[in-house]
Amino acid sequence: MTRLPSTRRSRMQYAWPLYEDVRTVGRARVIVRRELSQLSLSSELVDDAVLMVSELITNAFMYGDGPYELVLQVDAREIMWVVVDSSPVLPATAPDDLAAEHGRGLRIVARLSDGFYGCHPQRYVTVPDLVGKATWFALPRHGSTGNVVPIRAGV
Repeated sequence: MTRLPSTRRSRMQYAWPLYEDVRTVGRARVIVRRELSQLSLSSELVDDAVLMVSELITNAFMYGDGPYELVLQVDAREIMWVVVDSSPVLPATAPDDLAAEHGRGLRIVARLSDGFYGCHPQRYVTVPDLVGKATWFALPRHGSTGNVVPIRAGV
């Protein structure tokens, strides 16, 4: 784990390199549970974050290029999980197909994050000389966003 200073004093940032290995998603789930349990978040919020991180990592491995990393940013209001890969291709929501084996990951992330998710270029935290794309979601630390219209929605 790499702990890095932030431009905002009230934000903590952690990063883990991810290796394209069958055990990586499981290890990432353990990291998410461990880190979020230290923040005294509800078990429902932790479960949602575990599922969404799993989806983002799986998408990065299936459609992105290495190297990969997982980043957690925490401030007083929200937590943000980010998966970075080096592919320039932006993620896209697949058409509805109930029989399809894949294609629901971004819909799951959109739904569980109340639309607070997206994708943008970003420097790697673990290798600052590299630039990739960050696919992310954010969750409030306290309570739900409810009926708030997200201003950062979309991929």
